[in-house]
Amino acid sequence: MLSNILVLDDEQNYLLLLETLLRDEGHAVTALRDPELGLAFLEESEVDVVITDMKMPKLSGQEVLAHIQKNYPHIPVLIMTAYGTIDAAVEAMRHGAFDYITKPFSNDELILSVRKAVQLAQAQRRYSLLSENFEQRYALHQIIGRSKAMRRVLEMVDRAAPSKSTALITGESGTGKELIAKAMHFSSPRKKGPFISVNCMALNPGVLESELFGHEKGSFTGAVARKRGRFELAQGGTLFLDEIGELSLELQVKLLRVLQERTFERVGGTESISVDIRIVTASNKDLQAAVQAGIFREDLFYRLNVVHIPLPALRERREDIPLLAAHFLKKFTADNASRVKGFTAEVIDYLTAYEWPGNVRQLENVVERCVVMAGNDMIRVEDLPPEIKDEEAQFKSAVDLLPPRLNLAETLEKIEAALIRRALAQSGFVQVKCADMLGISKSLLQYKLKKYKLTGN
Repeated sequence: MLSNILVLDDEQNYLLLLETLLRDEGHAVTALRDPELGLAFLEESEVDVVITDMKMPKLSGQEVLAHIQKNYPHIPVLIMTAYGTIDAAVEAMRHGAFDYITKPFSNDELILSVRKAVQLAQAQRRYSLLSENFEQRYALHQIIGRSKAMRRVLEMVDRAAPSKSTALITGESGTGKELIAKAMHFSSPRKKGPFISVNCMALNPGVLESELFGHEKGSFTGAVARKRGRFELAQGGTLFLDEIGELSLELQVKLLRVLQERTFERVGGTESISVDIRIVTASNKDLQAAVQAGIFREDLFYRLNVVHIPLPALRERREDIPLLAAHFLKKFTADNASRVKGFTAEVIDYLTAYEWPGNVRQLENVVERCVVMAGNDMIRVEDLPPEIKDEEAQFKSAVDLLPPRLNLAETLEKIEAALIRRALAQSGFVQVKCADMLGISKSLLQYKLKKYKLTGN
């Protein structure tokens, strides 16, 4: 299992050494020289293990330990110390440190200690998942994500699931809207009832009406028997209407009546059928804009939009990309009896940097292709499709995501700020390294950090 390790040390040489050692072991590593930035990083991201030096400017290792013990007691903390401060390290262990490592350290000894800490973190996470019942509620539906954006989504699911109110899930294609709808269902009092899904874009209006409401025998050519529709089939459970923005105005009227009266008639029938269902809808369109354009009923929009759950695009939660890639790798290596074991660090960098216009669905497709086509036991850069590793294709992908009408100067500034922010993170907030990655001088970088109000080390 991929582990996220945070390393804090004001000595750049040790940071680079630890980062190399741990990445070679298959861990995702964030290496920072500023312990205050490290504590801020813990608020935004999920971390499995923290390795911190004892003596640092601003905050000591003991202060870092105390903060983590108070706010993140499940995270094991390894203390690094010089020979002269071993007593302090022993004292830190009494206050909850997992282990201490003396400088200069043995690489094998460090790796062994980290492995034990990772095992402890994983065991604690499994216990936490079981105690909170997250495994039953989410793992079944493969919702992968530790980012702040996805944690916020799952918190909304937590709050909304017990209610009977309609819900509208919005987001770009491929972001996992149906998975969220399933999570809501299986986290609700209706979880023992059926979950019925309908894609409103996949069927023409006449067929869709019959699919939703059912029909009586002889109601139209080909209706050779009575058929129950999806509303009836979802009785006692949840009906998920995907791409609701594609519904015709005529069907919108009928759906509105079901929401208001909880009754309907089959096509060609006169019997009023009562239903007890929860309706969850999804759209990749701006329904408010559709209302203004007159192609979506305003009263229906407000009926559907009681609970609104917006899903972030994959490019807005890049820290989840390695987790998703690892999940799909495990899936497709099993399906294809493949000998592929993982990704090189360079591949992970490419995947994380790409804009993913097709979101999670596109990432899944890319991983499957790489597993099938890989010539080694590791997926390498040469195994990636051209659009992922070609810089011009990446730029085109990013540009295609921008609206056709925009303020050029403002847009260029936003792009520049985003590139600097990404380079800062990839360089461990080391300004010299960041400036080198961007091909600019350190003084120019400092000017731009001030201009865009970015925090640099």
